[in-house]
Amino acid sequence: MGTVHLQLRHSITNMEVKTSKDHLKIHKLKKKVLRKQVRAQHTLMRHEGIECISHATQSLVIANAGLGNGMSRHQLLRMVEEYGLVETLLMPPNKPYSFVKYGTTEEAKKAFDALNGKEVTLEDFGQNIVLYINFVEKVFWENAAPTSLPPGIMVIENIISPEEERRMLESLDWTADEDIQNAQKTLKHRRVKHFGYEFCYDNNNVDKDKPLPGGLPEICDLFLEKCLKQGYIQHKPDQLTINQYEPGQGIPPHIDTHSAFEDEITSLSLGSEIVMDFKHPDGRTVAVMLPRCSLLVMAGESRYLWTHGITPRKYDVIQASELGQKVGTITADVGDLTLNRRETRTSFTFRKVRKSPCNCIYPSVCDSQKGQQRQIEPSFPHSEMEALKLEQEYVHKVYEEIATHFSSTRHSPWPQIVEFLRSLPKGSIVADVGCGNGKYLGINEDLYMVGCDRSKNLVDICGEKNFQAFVCDALSVPIRSGSCDACISIAVIHHFSTAERRLATIRELARLLRPGGMALIYVWAMEQEYKNQKSKYLKEKNGSKDKEEKISTGVARTPLSDQMPDSSSQDSARSDQLLNDSKDKGCDAEPVTDSRLPVHTNRTSFHSQDLLVPWNLKGGPKKKGESTDAVLFAAGSKESQELSPVFHRYYHVFCEGELEAACRSLDCVRVQKSYYDQGNWCVVLEKL
Repeated sequence: MGTVHLQLRHSITNMEVKTSKDHLKIHKLKKKVLRKQVRAQHTLMRHEGIECISHATQSLVIANAGLGNGMSRHQLLRMVEEYGLVETLLMPPNKPYSFVKYGTTEEAKKAFDALNGKEVTLEDFGQNIVLYINFVEKVFWENAAPTSLPPGIMVIENIISPEEERRMLESLDWTADEDIQNAQKTLKHRRVKHFGYEFCYDNNNVDKDKPLPGGLPEICDLFLEKCLKQGYIQHKPDQLTINQYEPGQGIPPHIDTHSAFEDEITSLSLGSEIVMDFKHPDGRTVAVMLPRCSLLVMAGESRYLWTHGITPRKYDVIQASELGQKVGTITADVGDLTLNRRETRTSFTFRKVRKSPCNCIYPSVCDSQKGQQRQIEPSFPHSEMEALKLEQEYVHKVYEEIATHFSSTRHSPWPQIVEFLRSLPKGSIVADVGCGNGKYLGINEDLYMVGCDRSKNLVDICGEKNFQAFVCDALSVPIRSGSCDACISIAVIHHFSTAERRLATIRELARLLRPGGMALIYVWAMEQEYKNQKSKYLKEKNGSKDKEEKISTGVARTPLSDQMPDSSSQDSARSDQLLNDSKDKGCDAEPVTDSRLPVHTNRTSFHSQDLLVPWNLKGGPKKKGESTDAVLFAAGSKESQELSPVFHRYYHVFCEGELEAACRSLDCVRVQKSYYDQGNWCVVLEKL
């Protein structure tokens, strides 16, 4: 009996020791989780500005459960929905955390208790991670502004059928002897075949004197005929590169060599969708979804100026709602992003070999033009100082020079702006910031209107009409804060050369308004063809070949409509004729980068958001040295010795949604209305 008693006591003691050890282990584990949880709080605050709180709310931030570390939306949503109704799940791109908002605080507390410190396996990677959770006051994430496709890009979905895709893929023999012509060449990151001409990766060029035998494969003939017939491509290619990419492989960012190939480059995606990354020299990036069986066409700016590449990774961040099949850009909609596993993709890239040197409008990135003394366009600004200098030379000075002629083309008010001004209450105080010649200052005699403009000569014209106006910069208007019932800014903000300066002008408009006050903003649109309707700017382009030939020699002069925002009153010659002597004429802006601004051809679609727009000054020549940015060219017959100055004004034309997104980024205003009006994006704001 005593022995049994001792054994029982010994067993109880062992259980107590074991329980004590378990408690200690649990205690240490809880301390570790708490330590990691606090560290996650500090990291979120230090790097992201996200403040975690100690009391329970409906909203949680979950560290280690984000797109940036391999958590898919599907897995996370399934996990958090176990504990209650999920109102919002936000997964920012490339971030290792996510936000979740529950219907009630009790549901959020339940999820917090169950998931904080929990180890889970990433389904798509087979890797274990530990979740660390904190409460936040509210779930909020400001999406990036919507991005448009780079100018010149077209993506045609379902260009071929699944059966045609199967036949094209089956026609490829990747196991053939590498010694035969056209066979697989050795590349570190992918398998490749060449047809027509071999692309030399050591110098990114082709040997135009050594075509490969056989030309392009017969399997491509019907496809290319279809593309030509539908107008997707303009010229039949004579070079084809076929690449096969396994998941995780990619291609480095590059621009196809200008001198090697013509403008148009097309790529057919087979086997799998892919996200291709495009980057402008000014730093803008656009991720473009290329669905399976789609055709990418790159022309103009997207072909010559933007780099394109495929980031080597096994997963792409895509729009969840479209399951990876959405044509267009991948926008940072954190409520609709997930991960998509890559599969083996084969691309057919078609090019037309160039037979003569390239003479594009992007000489800074053109190998045919490098080293030539063609110092023409100014560079895109990369600092406040450069922005000031660009605007001084290509906005302020120009409008001082062209003020009288410009005013003579600005006499018809735009109907929707008139409607806005006439809708304001009697006695309202209204500021026209960037009033030009004051054509809106006398629209409604029941208003007290005052105008301001950067151009003294335009303000003087306002004075001649007995309007109240003064000289100032739109970034700093000497009017007391909150003193205006309304403001208008018509065709002004697009002359500021950085996103920060454009946003600052909107903020300055808001400062002038009283709470409840309204502002109307107009900017020139990148999209001059909208909802299948061409803007008046495009419609009034001279149509006949004869007239176009005259324009290109500087002979024809066709007045533009007053409906265009600050646009030239004559059509212009092309940039290489307009600017061949700009340095001699005093254009002293020093190029600081290779991102030079192209010169727009009036009455044509825009191919770049940042550009120079010509203004042909009417009314006689200027004296030599009178302007630092005027360029002269012969305007008449040989007998005529008269020279017509051409000035170039800087513009940033806005893509759809860009102006509205900039306005929404200010917490002091609310966007009441946004619309498109004859080639302009327009917003009505209300001061909060």
